[in-house]
Amino acid sequence: MASVADVTDQSFEVEVLQSKVPVIVDFWAEWCGPCRMIAPIVKDLAARYGDKLKVVKMNVDENQSIPAKYCVRSIPLVLAIKDGVVVDQLLGSRPKEAFEQLVKKVVA
Repeated sequence: MASVADVTDQSFEVEVLQSKVPVIVDFWAEWCGPCRMIAPIVKDLAARYGDKLKVVKMNVDENQSIPAKYCVRSIPLVLAIKDGVVVDQLLGSRPKEAFEQLVKKVVA
């Protein structure tokens, strides 16, 4: 069973942009209530799509350059990245179905 990994400004290039499988990136912060609300959904995606999808989280309080590069102004922001390119995104606390649709766009 795959788990949600933490990425940093330093590991983002290798873990996300150079990933051989699509990646879901959850930009979050400790103080963010909606971030905590979607955490179980994000964790569930990692468990169910583990071999076809990598799921990572980035704490925006501890990492500034990558969130700035992707213009992260509100959280939670979840990006779907395939072959190093952002395919789609979800902003805010959304229902589980919205996350399923996001995953379907990057997982064949």
